[in-house]
Amino acid sequence: MVRFIHSSDLHLGKRFGNLPEDLRGRLREARHAVIDRLAARAREHGATAVLLAGDTFDTETPAPDVRRQALAAMRHHAPLRWIVLPGNHDSLQASELWRVLRAEAPDNVILATDPAPLALEPGVAVLPAPCTTRRPGRDLSAWMDAAATGETIRIGLAHGAIRQFSEEAAASDVIAPDRAGRAGLDYLALGDWHGGVAVDERTRYSGTPEPDRFKHDEPGCALLVAIAARGAKPEVTPVETSSFDWRTVPLHLLPADDGAAMLPALLPPGPRRRQTLLRVAATGRTTIAARAALQAAVAEVAPEFALLDLVSEDLATEIESDDLDLIDRAGALRQAAETLRAESLDVARSAAEREIARAALIRLFSFAQGAASGAAS
Repeated sequence: MVRFIHSSDLHLGKRFGNLPEDLRGRLREARHAVIDRLAARAREHGATAVLLAGDTFDTETPAPDVRRQALAAMRHHAPLRWIVLPGNHDSLQASELWRVLRAEAPDNVILATDPAPLALEPGVAVLPAPCTTRRPGRDLSAWMDAAATGETIRIGLAHGAIRQFSEEAAASDVIAPDRAGRAGLDYLALGDWHGGVAVDERTRYSGTPEPDRFKHDEPGCALLVAIAARGAKPEVTPVETSSFDWRTVPLHLLPADDGAAMLPALLPPGPRRRQTLLRVAATGRTTIAARAALQAAVAEVAPEFALLDLVSEDLATEIESDDLDLIDRAGALRQAAETLRAESLDVARSAAEREIARAALIRLFSFAQGAASGAAS
């Protein structure tokens, strides 16, 4: 019986440049700390190795502290072994990176930089397909078919697209979907897709152990893989490894609905909010007053979350003449409101222009309501 952890796409050093600065540091630290969590899952389940199927680093030129701290963390967990495969973000084209890694890697870190069998342990061979460039344009796993390993358990390790499961559309249909069968693999450990996918009973994407986007809407996991003998069906068990949750929750509204009142039921319990990045995806139709109330409700609770956003591009807003009375009944504000409403309904304008006018009117409405509330208090 061989047991190992299959993971990929750690993307150490990822900058998260589109997020608030204070959150970026927390997310970068969580990506580094996932090394300890992978090691913990390995110890808990009696695994002797962690197979990293590419994109351990986010770029071909990770900062020295990112590189050195990752190797130090892996060294700390010896005798657990780490098999590190070059992916498309940290491909062999980054020759200086891999030269330095060879010089610095501790004994328990094995760099899978050659398409040749590696002995994981007696009777177990790993067949790596390291990425030669960011977009190799060919199936780098093809060599596995003819690889001679004797009567050993055969584990393939590759990074890239298979069927439609690519993170990058330009890299579609690279790895043969039936590679495990063609090459007589007992298991094919894949990286690239950031969500877990079972291609067949012997071929899996582990997904990233620490999510970094809203796309997949699932916890970060690694896969515990146990194989009893050559030809035996692998036992594959997801094990959670993530620190942060990235979630998108839908909120479909009709004009009579009170979105602000519906919001609390969509939110996770308080203790998890600090570690949650959440998007509320509002769709349907609503009134300008209800929309302003929803925006205010989101803004009120947002500080409890790592990130909380209201995504409302697909939420249509009904604006009636009576709504303008809540802004002002006369004067400059009323004139501005009427102008914006007319522009938001003007079919001669582009959809983008109408949306800008609608957004400006909603902001004006919120401003006026806030001013009225302040005056009343």
